[in-house]
Amino acid sequence: MKRIEDINRKIMDGGALVYTADEFKKMVREGERIRIKDVDVVTAATCAVMSGTAAILSIPVAERGAFERVEKLWLNGIPAFPGPCPNERVGIVDAIVYGTSRAGEYGGGHLFRDIVDGGKIEIEAEADGEMIRKEVTKEDIQFSRLFTTRSAFRNYSGFVNTREGAVETIFSVSGLKGPYREVSVSGCGEINPIENDPSMRTIDACSRILVNGAVGYVMGEGTRSSKERRNLSVFADMGGMQAKYMGGFVTSKGPECITSIAVPIPVIDDGVLANLRILDGEIGLPIADIHDRVAIEESDYGRVWGGNLEIYFDEKECTECDVCDVERLCPTGAFSMLDGMDVIRCFNCGACVDFCPGGAFKGNLGEVEIKGRGIPITLRQSNRKRASELSEELKGRIQDGTFLL
Repeated sequence: MKRIEDINRKIMDGGALVYTADEFKKMVREGERIRIKDVDVVTAATCAVMSGTAAILSIPVAERGAFERVEKLWLNGIPAFPGPCPNERVGIVDAIVYGTSRAGEYGGGHLFRDIVDGGKIEIEAEADGEMIRKEVTKEDIQFSRLFTTRSAFRNYSGFVNTREGAVETIFSVSGLKGPYREVSVSGCGEINPIENDPSMRTIDACSRILVNGAVGYVMGEGTRSSKERRNLSVFADMGGMQAKYMGGFVTSKGPECITSIAVPIPVIDDGVLANLRILDGEIGLPIADIHDRVAIEESDYGRVWGGNLEIYFDEKECTECDVCDVERLCPTGAFSMLDGMDVIRCFNCGACVDFCPGGAFKGNLGEVEIKGRGIPITLRQSNRKRASELSEELKGRIQDGTFLL
């Protein structure tokens, strides 16, 4: 066995053996013999649409004594919930903003990214029967902490529409078409943190992690967590976050929130090492009917992540449609006919592959078998490429001694 203290000492001395989950799984696939002495930490991560994301903000609205208390509040048009502290007559409002709150197709996730990116945030506050308007940036916001009620599910369900027509749902960009015409999936499979520690022997309350690139902590298990499908509740200050790991994702039922989480898995004994050996093809992916979200089939993540992690745009094959469905429907606004693809905003969800009639967008999203026939995956609500980047970033911080377990 190893102790966390011993691994931390090796980190401080610059001698810790650290691998990303991607690197570790590659070693497993290549048949390498990996023993406890060969690895100290494996960094695992996920980047996905995570509805259970919110933020607590403390915002200066006016001078002291200008108003008694704020009754209603909007940030870039997004409704916020003033309180719980009334901050009577101090000119400041504390507020909670949900990642799924919205103003049209602009949502809380977009707002969080704009704050982190240094954008100007328009504040509208109703106080003492009057409206107060002000512009702020992240430098003006005195306290900004993002938290999740549930995130980083060990695995999630894929969804299929078993009936005729299309169903508007948060699991589809343009409506999930049926019967059995397409599948929407979520989950980063073998690099997901809890998938690499399913019994949560090394992940617990106060575990130090990265949330959207900022140092954060696990609060414990989140809502709807179960022994079979655990998830985490986490928090971190927004000041250290990076915009590329977060944002908004517009579905056919409105905007959702993108959140990224990376967790170090300390290899303390053979049991932890054994769990780290699991690969995509061994991880179950229930396929549920979107109408009641009850599983009707069992697949695996090998069918999801066996192809491309990244979506490509081939400009030569663009037919320049009068109305570009990709530009109109891209859930992160990552493509325009004028500027092409923004690879930072691109979520690699693959919706564009299905939308483009000319086949200018390339990506193999895989398929799942339902009732004996292959059904194509047309949407991935997890960005495994970006999760791998965050996992690599965490590895780098551990190796240079700036991140201890």
